[in-house]
Amino acid sequence: MTATEPPPPIATPCIKVCVVDGPSRLCLGCFRTLPEIVRWQRYTDEERLNIMAQLPDRKGLLHSPS
Repeated sequence: MTATEPPPPIATPCIKVCVVDGPSRLCLGCFRTLPEIVRWQRYTDEERLNIMAQLPDRKGLLHSPS
């Protein structure tokens, strides 16, 4: 990469629906935790892929209204 080339994009599950479910503490859009969202750019590609692999299973942790 040269100084004139932009950095490669970072993979992200963000869909710009940034609302946190209180009981599960997960984002309703991407199912990440707030600490994961804050640290996302500092994670390695491998760490991001590992978290993204866990996200589909997290949907079941969301609080469903009674």
